Amino acid sequence: MALSPFIDQHGILRVGGRLDKNRQGDDNLHPVIMPKNHYVTRLLVRKFHHQVLHQGRLLTEGALRSGGFWVVGAKNLIRSEIKSCVTCRKLRGSFGWQKMADLPEDRIQPAPPFSYVGVDTFGPWTTTQRRTRGGTVNQKRWALMFTCLVSRAVHLEAIEELSTASFINALRRFVALRGPVIQFRSDRGTNFIGAVHELKIPSDLVENPVSKKYLKENKIMWVFNPPHASHFGGAWQRMIGASRKILDSLLLNHKGPLTHEVLTTFLMEVSAILNARPLVAVSTDPDAPQVLSPDMLIHQKTIHTSQLDIPVFGTKDALKSSWKQVQYLADQFWQRWRIEYMQSLQIRQKWLTEGRQFQKGDVVLMRDASLARNQWPLAIVTETFESNDGRVRKVKIFCGRNRTFYVRPVTQLCCLIEVAK
Repeated sequence: MALSPFIDQHGILRVGGRLDKNRQGDDNLHPVIMPKNHYVTRLLVRKFHHQVLHQGRLLTEGALRSGGFWVVGAKNLIRSEIKSCVTCRKLRGSFGWQKMADLPEDRIQPAPPFSYVGVDTFGPWTTTQRRTRGGTVNQKRWALMFTCLVSRAVHLEAIEELSTASFINALRRFVALRGPVIQFRSDRGTNFIGAVHELKIPSDLVENPVSKKYLKENKIMWVFNPPHASHFGGAWQRMIGASRKILDSLLLNHKGPLTHEVLTTFLMEVSAILNARPLVAVSTDPDAPQVLSPDMLIHQKTIHTSQLDIPVFGTKDALKSSWKQVQYLADQFWQRWRIEYMQSLQIRQKWLTEGRQFQKGDVVLMRDASLARNQWPLAIVTETFESNDGRVRKVKIFCGRNRTFYVRPVTQLCCLIEVAK
């Protein structure tokens, strides 16, 4: 054997090698041979892993060898112990994930514009309210974004404050202009939750089958994303980023004071630019010059409308021709929407594999961006919520530090101790 083992005067199996003449010298030159599957060997690995302050495999293996032990198959054993070490998971463990879910029905079913809407706020910007002898009085303004989840159209409203009253006023303006809404989606902002209670709109704040059945029976509802789960609202979060870039460009070229009226005008221009964006790659086919954009459905207008070869009708047929033109544009949008845009949503961009299913009783580490990782609170999973595909993407946890229940996505949790199946 390569190790040339021998038994010393105490009956212990040691490594011989080529240093046979030093058998009576330093014991570290002849480490004790340990089997990899023995419980005592695991205890030794844990001991030296703790001595090196839970560092990686190389440091642990070096400390083990310096301690006078030669473990057969040490690499795999140390790797296994580090993987199951609770302290290492707490310091460097990865967060949970789950395979990307299928798109909900409100993203893939044709519907009138702004029937299914995602809502969020962003800002603020400092605006000049009025001039006084001592200078100017400035106030902050925010923007409220309504995103159509089907046609991907955008509507922006300027609001004075992040309050329930200000949001309800903006919501009334939006509904008056765009028509009734079937379903809203948003995060759990205080202004959104307050508006739901004020307007008595049913919501899914209570995560149970009874409430979900009640929501389906209503004509309008409000669906809240789990807290700290911005990826649940990626459809409108991406639009916020695009809106900021366009607005920054407009503000860069604006020389005068930024007033509420100017900001409102800029927000309308941002909406127009976003609604004219192509939803799919622009075709190079000269026979299909029109770009598939939300404007095709909202305004029923394109830059090529005036070039359509529309026959001249009499007075009675004038309305019919107008109706045919509008219907033609709408049909063109939905036809290209199904063929081109829907196909672009088919591919999953990330989370391609299935992650571990969190279970009731798992001990987890709850992420808190305001604290260092070694100060994140521990919690225990008390309830799991399965999606339509049977996968768990959000759970209810109990935090013992402040004795409070939270609902969190699995991407914000690091599992420390897995419950036995």
